[in-house]
Amino acid sequence: MKARLLHVSDLHLRRLEPLDALEALQDLTARLDPTVVLATGDLAHRGRLVELDRAAEVLRSLERPLVAVPGNHDIPYTVARLTRPFALWRGVFGETEPVHRADGVIVVGVNSVRPRRHQDGALSDRQLARVRSELEREPESFKVVALHHHLASPPWRTNKAPVERRDVVLQALASAGADLVVSGHVHQAGVASRHEFEVVDDSSSRSLVLATVPGLGRPRPRRRGEAQGVNVYEVDAGSLTVTTLAWNGNEFGQVAQRVFTRG
Repeated sequence: MKARLLHVSDLHLRRLEPLDALEALQDLTARLDPTVVLATGDLAHRGRLVELDRAAEVLRSLERPLVAVPGNHDIPYTVARLTRPFALWRGVFGETEPVHRADGVIVVGVNSVRPRRHQDGALSDRQLARVRSELEREPESFKVVALHHHLASPPWRTNKAPVERRDVVLQALASAGADLVVSGHVHQAGVASRHEFEVVDDSSSRSLVLATVPGLGRPRPRRRGEAQGVNVYEVDAGSLTVTTLAWNGNEFGQVAQRVFTRG
């Protein structure tokens, strides 16, 4: 089997503000012809309906199947954040935890946003059990889990905490059979195999790849250490290739590529 996935995140669109990289992103999508586009949250900047509508317009203009999960900026900055946090999201994007199955790939979206926390995210035991149930239905597929909050911090500095109980979450996703876990949130790229940072007692124990993508938007242009770009995941029978493309203001250029053995 062969599949290609395009991963974008953190557009941070405000009102009717255009996305500078949109035309280049459309050209890139047409050239790569991905199986599915993954969008891992913070698509809006303040969770307003006009912002979510604009983000949906941008992503749907790519004309590919879309899996979108919310980020902490995608829920209202009003009292509705506590009373109806995902009502606007559902009206625009549908489910907060979508599932996509096609071409030998399953993508399970997970909502890591917690309305009472501004930045920090978490996954409940119930959510992890749901992920396991979905992945176990596809034993032969390449299994992807998509959420906003990162599990592994990128190599450059960030003051954003990873998803709560990340050790528990990592173990649960690995035992559920996940091959790839993708996220955003930190506006930096970071890619690693579980066996690169965690000692696993059983050498035959399943590994998985954690991939964080740079953001496409840059709401704080003076803040250092926030890249702009996308990730591309190419899957075949024996390997996963992760390519990071950085946006330089004019085009997307390849800056890194890693190849991982599957399994």
